[in-house]
Amino acid sequence: MENNATQNKDSENKSSLLKQIRDYGISILIAITVALLCNAFVFARADVDGESMLPTLHDKDVVFVEKITNLTKHFKRGQIIIFDRKNAEKDILVKRIIGIEGDQIQIKEGKVYLNGEALKEDYLADGTFTAPSQFLANNKTYTVEKNHVFVLGDNRENSVDSRILGTINVNDIKGHTVIRLYPFNSVRLFK
Repeated sequence: MENNATQNKDSENKSSLLKQIRDYGISILIAITVALLCNAFVFARADVDGESMLPTLHDKDVVFVEKITNLTKHFKRGQIIIFDRKNAEKDILVKRIIGIEGDQIQIKEGKVYLNGEALKEDYLADGTFTAPSQFLANNKTYTVEKNHVFVLGDNRENSVDSRILGTINVNDIKGHTVIRLYPFNSVRLFK
């Protein structure tokens, strides 16, 4: 009789162990699925490569972008976005939205004008001069077309942005920066 009891106990232990393994496996599978869905549709990590957003973002900064705005296509002036440059190298760039659809942009005497008013750009380094370029010549006014945004880097002397690329289609935007998490001593939230 003791032998039967021991066998039943062993059988119950094995069954319990298998149930625990199955439960852990299901939990891990759910966690991985949620993480993948969040990365695809909610948040993603992006590493800053280069100095085009100085002094706001530095080379090797780690930021997180939210992707929900991509679904609504409701981007705002001042947001820092990442977008597909649409070149052979498949570069992803990080820039600040200056103008949205219908806005009039002009570069005059080293300043950016938005809808006829000089843009107040507190995020730029003192003495920053915004030079015109091939897409937006000096004193030329450009109206941002439907479903596009006009972007500039904060480091205007070292930035490939809408002055060169033209406006950015909102469908090419991968997300808008919400937080810098690294370096840890420079954690910062963005609007």
